[in-house]
Amino acid sequence: MPTVPRRRRTPEDVSAAAPVSGPKKVLLAAPRGYCAGVDRAVIAVEKALEHYGPPVYVRKQIVHNVHVVSSLEEKGAIFVDETDEVPEGALVIFSAHGVSPAVVQSAEERGLRTIDATCPLVTKVHKEAVRFANDDFDILLIGHDGHEEVEGTAGEAPEHIQIINGPHEVDQVTVRDPEKVIWLSQTTLSVDETMETVRLLKERFPTLQDPPSDDICYATTNRQVAIKKISPQADLVIVVGSANSSNSVRLVEVALEYGAKASYRVDFANEVDETWFEGVSTVGVTSGASVPEVLVKDVLRLLADYGYGTVEEVVTAEEDLLFSLPKELRATLKEAGDVSRALGGRRSRS
Repeated sequence: MPTVPRRRRTPEDVSAAAPVSGPKKVLLAAPRGYCAGVDRAVIAVEKALEHYGPPVYVRKQIVHNVHVVSSLEEKGAIFVDETDEVPEGALVIFSAHGVSPAVVQSAEERGLRTIDATCPLVTKVHKEAVRFANDDFDILLIGHDGHEEVEGTAGEAPEHIQIINGPHEVDQVTVRDPEKVIWLSQTTLSVDETMETVRLLKERFPTLQDPPSDDICYATTNRQVAIKKISPQADLVIVVGSANSSNSVRLVEVALEYGAKASYRVDFANEVDETWFEGVSTVGVTSGASVPEVLVKDVLRLLADYGYGTVEEVVTAEEDLLFSLPKELRATLKEAGDVSRALGGRRSRS
C-alpha cells in the first residue's frame, strides 16, 4: 500500500493562499505509536510465519491498522472473521483484542492449533470479569458495543455483564442488587469520557465498586496526555491511525476538546488535505497505539515540504514495558532454538 505523499497543489500555492502569522513548526507527541501489546501481537504473526510458513490464519485484524494488516497479508497471513473460515487442523492466531470463551471452544471443536496474542492488559480485564461474575456481581462494562475487545470481555460472563456505551446510557442501567455492582472498561477509551460515565453511574449507584486496578491501557492514557499538552498550542493536529482504531479516533476528539483549532485522522500521508495548512503555523502530530513509526515519518516529510521543517518533540512519559511472546509460540520457538525476541522499542521508533 503506497505511503508516498501525493499533492494536488504546491507548497507555494498553499502559502500564498493563506500566509501564517508566525514561524512554522511541528509539535511531535511522545509517546506515540506502537504499544507493547501491539508489538507483541504483530511479532507473534511474523514469528509464526517464519517458523510454520504461510498460510497462517488470524481471527479478525491482529491490530486495528490497515498498513500493518496489508503488510502481514503480503507475507502470507490470512485474516478471517470467524474460526469456521479456517481449515480444520490449521493454525489460527487470536488478535490483540482478545476473544470470548465461545471462540476458544469453536477453535477446539475444529481441531485448530491456536496462538493467543491477546494483549495481557486485555486478559487482565477478562480475569476481572470472571472473578466478579463468580462472586455474583453485576458488571457494568464501559465500552463500545460491537468492538472486538468488548465482545471478548462480555463473552466471559454474558449473564452478568451490561455494556455501557457512554454517559448517555447511564439512565438505562438496571441492576439486581445496588450493593453488588462493579464497573470495568474497554482498555482503549478516552479517560475523560470514561470517568464521566463512572461519575454518573456512582450518582445512581453510590456503592459502585471500582476495578482492582485501572483498566484503561497505559499506552492509551499516555498518548492522550501527550496530545492534551500539545493541543492548546496547535492550529492543526494530525493523528495517524485507522478508522477502526478506537484509541486513534479518541485522540482526534481529545485534541479538539483540549484546544486544537482543527484535528484530522489519516492512515497515510497522501490523505492529508493541503487546505488544512491554510493559516496554520503550528501542527501537532501523533499516532495511535497500533501505528508503525514509518507512517508518522511520511507525514513529517510531507509537512517539511510545506515549510514545517522544525520539529519539536513533546515528551510527557517514557515507555519501556515489554511483553513476552504468547506462551504457545514461546514453547515452539524454544524447541526450535529460536529464542530471540524483538519487542516494544523495535517498532515504536523504527
